[in-house]
Amino acid sequence: MSKAVPMIDNPLGGRDVPEWIGRTPDTPIPPRVKQRIFVRHGGKCHRTGVKIGPTDAKDFDHVIALCNGGENRESNIAPILAGKPHAEKTAEDVAIKSKTARMRAKHLGLHPKPAGNSRLRSRNTFQTGRNRQYEDAR
Repeated sequence: MSKAVPMIDNPLGGRDVPEWIGRTPDTPIPPRVKQRIFVRHGGKCHRTGVKIGPTDAKDFDHVIALCNGGENRESNIAPILAGKPHAEKTAEDVAIKSKTARMRAKHLGLHPKPAGNSRLRSRNTFQTGRNRQYEDAR
């Protein structure tokens, strides 16, 4: 039995079309799908909300990055201005990925140990002034 393919509203008008899903994470987005995505988002950058003009450089970005568990499918792709907005989004994605990896390693007990003697030591409370007065009273 075949798996049901999710349908997507065609923003260009006409009938609903099956959602495009890339076979691999490296599968390029077809031009017809890029056009549907661009129209669905109203021609605006999903990060800044700025209208993307015909002469502006644009990219298509995964809303949830592939390295963070996102999928290479039409519903997870949005237009973004090339340059600074895309670079900032990529930096955020990498930061989320590294934090997730650190938390997973810590949970599994694989995080690196601090250098030197990491044994906790208690303070010698009998050296403090408050305890000294009790010793003198004896």
